[in-house]
Amino acid sequence: MRLAVAALLLGLTMVVTGDEGDTDLCVYEALPDNDAVLCTGLKVSYPELGNLGCMVVPECNNYRQKITYWTEPIVKFPGALDGATYILLMVDPDAPSRSSPKARFWRHWLVTDIKGADMKKGKIQGQELSPYQPPSPPAQSGFHRYQFFVYLQEGKTISLLPKENKTRGSWKMDRFLSRFHLGEPEASTQFMTQNYQDTLNHQAPGGSSEPEAKPEPK
Repeated sequence: MRLAVAALLLGLTMVVTGDEGDTDLCVYEALPDNDAVLCTGLKVSYPELGNLGCMVVPECNNYRQKITYWTEPIVKFPGALDGATYILLMVDPDAPSRSSPKARFWRHWLVTDIKGADMKKGKIQGQELSPYQPPSPPAQSGFHRYQFFVYLQEGKTISLLPKENKTRGSWKMDRFLSRFHLGEPEASTQFMTQNYQDTLNHQAPGGSSEPEAKPEPK
């Protein structure tokens, strides 16, 4: 007999499936309040997991390993304007670790010239300045935040400087936004995950107690 139980308790969504006496527990945990403030109007969906906005990637079913090789997620901005164009940006502010972010920001994805009608549908079609790079937090570096921002492009021609194209790490995101006079994002969200090999440590997300990591994210 199959058993499926869904419960919401203290920010946790727990799904239990399996045969009697052999259950597989999957816990979908919401981000801490101080990280949840970034989640406004954007949906980021991965295979099997659905919308990860404001969530911690669960450790069950090898999800923390799978997300390192899945292709780009479906990103939807329901509030996008049909006649507008947008910029999509994905970064890791916790490179190489949240406690010592010496390589902040790590640029994982940058797409410009996205039509508003496409953003509503989750079709990220435009000029890809930085191809999608999956989350790959280094071992023993704790939880990393993966942040998504959508900016109104307003007819600007967006580009990266030659030195910005040489590396994705230590990207001066604030200078990039200032250079093109990009204000507050129209929508944003984030999720957290850690290296799948660190799962047994059961370190709580959201804190700053992660040890320093020597290797840089891939």
